[in-house]
Amino acid sequence: MTFKRYIPVESISELTINRLSIYLRCLQQLEKENVTTISSQELADRFHLNSAQIRKDLAYFGEFGIRGVGYNAAQLREHLVNILGLSEERRVVVVGAGNLGTALSHFSGFNTGGFKIVALCDADPQKIGKRIPGGLVVEDVAALPAIVSERHVHIGVITVPASAAQQVFDDLVAAGVQAILNFAPAQLKGHPEVKLKNVDLKINLELLSFFLTHAARLASIT
Repeated sequence: MTFKRYIPVESISELTINRLSIYLRCLQQLEKENVTTISSQELADRFHLNSAQIRKDLAYFGEFGIRGVGYNAAQLREHLVNILGLSEERRVVVVGAGNLGTALSHFSGFNTGGFKIVALCDADPQKIGKRIPGGLVVEDVAALPAIVSERHVHIGVITVPASAAQQVFDDLVAAGVQAILNFAPAQLKGHPEVKLKNVDLKINLELLSFFLTHAARLASIT
């Protein structure tokens, strides 16, 4: 069955899209176990999810299951791959050849599932020209416009210090990148035609610290 989107894509929340990615990972695991059919309740029980939420999220895009039978696991996985746009290769440039940028660039998991890192750039002359594990050679950030154009880059990843993040963002936008993942601990001034996603590791650590600090009180409430 070809999926049909029933509502405008802009009406679908990021949380919903995040959950679709989780469902996809669950289905990929089930495929390895040769599971062919699964209900929303079985999927929820197996992976500690919410069955009603699964049905609601999938309903945004069509009708995928058979009442009383469940979902064809392989078909649903393929539908999610298409919905998430993973059936085509998304080319990525990483800007910032420090520890994080280098690690991301040769992390095998980043180069699977529809993504391919095609360049790692930096402004430091001492880093430019060096080959990192995985085979990429660090390139001059000044070459971004040519890299984006010639290698058909879709996504930019920012892994520079906070002080340089806005300039790198602006350079990526000027080069024609339409989606940017920012790991720098900085609040960037965005662009109306570019999708910006911030990943602040410190904020997530502070969230965990909060729960550790208030664990006893939260436990007493629940």
